[in-house]
Amino acid sequence: MKIVLDAMGGDIAPQNPIGGLKLALDALPQIEKFYLTGPTDLLKRELDHQKVGQRHRIEIVEATQVVEMADSGLDAVRKKKNSSITVAVNLVKSGECQAVVSAGHTGAAVTAATLMLGRLEGVDFPGIASPMPNENGVCYLLDAGANPDAKANHLVQYALMGSVYTRHVHGRENPIIGLMSVGEEDYKGNDLTKAAFTLLRKAPINFKGNVEGHDIFETPLDVIVCDGFTGNVVLKSCEATAKIMFKWLKKEIEAKPIRKMGALLAKEAFRTVKKRGSYETYGGSPLLGLRGTVIIGHGSSSPIAIMNALRVASEAVEHQVNPHIEAAIASYALSHV
Repeated sequence: MKIVLDAMGGDIAPQNPIGGLKLALDALPQIEKFYLTGPTDLLKRELDHQKVGQRHRIEIVEATQVVEMADSGLDAVRKKKNSSITVAVNLVKSGECQAVVSAGHTGAAVTAATLMLGRLEGVDFPGIASPMPNENGVCYLLDAGANPDAKANHLVQYALMGSVYTRHVHGRENPIIGLMSVGEEDYKGNDLTKAAFTLLRKAPINFKGNVEGHDIFETPLDVIVCDGFTGNVVLKSCEATAKIMFKWLKKEIEAKPIRKMGALLAKEAFRTVKKRGSYETYGGSPLLGLRGTVIIGHGSSSPIAIMNALRVASEAVEHQVNPHIEAAIASYALSHV
């Protein structure tokens, strides 16, 4: 298995991507070779600085341009054809690598992957499956930002793709699918969710029905489908809420000595909860529906997060997620001819 890492993607690049690579070299022996895209001299210096070993498993592919956050996704692909993300995606397109991981500009990664790799047969638009911690271990919010103007049939495709992913990667025998709405009742929602509800109820999935925001964490769901606009707002709101709650908690604990003493006793519990809710633990979000495996990482991904994103990529390749998605979409299409 060969996986390419966008070494210039992320807030702290190339330090964190290469730090993640260093961890992955020991933790992920199933990956035969790692490709890095970026300025060759810069990457070599960073590999040396971090004393990264196993160089026979690393290959650098020159990419002289870097996509900035101010760039639009389309401009980044059209005007920066030698950017680290474009070169990385091209390695998957050529068949040299089986997957690409990037913690850089999400719009550029989605645009480059969609235009260069193309969609799987029957898929109208790819979707980002963002992992969220819940009572079932992890629940995927799909779509978390790739397609803000989704249509009802797109949500059905997301449900099918999410069901396939959780079944094959996480071993869920009969994944539970929910539709994000403003109430559990069948008749609630906007035009999009009402139309999607009707289609999802007839789809060959384990459809629970409408779910609300709190169900992400409280209900044993495997996939929650929504349009990319809603999904991205939900994702970022949840991230910000978790961050500020820990900040407030820390402030209150440090306010009095006796609280600090109590906190020491609960230190392990705090650490466990923080790890469970951290994006680091989950690594990255699969961009489902394309002819190639693409994993989108958080912009502030640490080396641990990068390593886990590489793990997520290897799991998707190992479990042949894309062929299974294509089969599920084809089967659904045939049943509705």
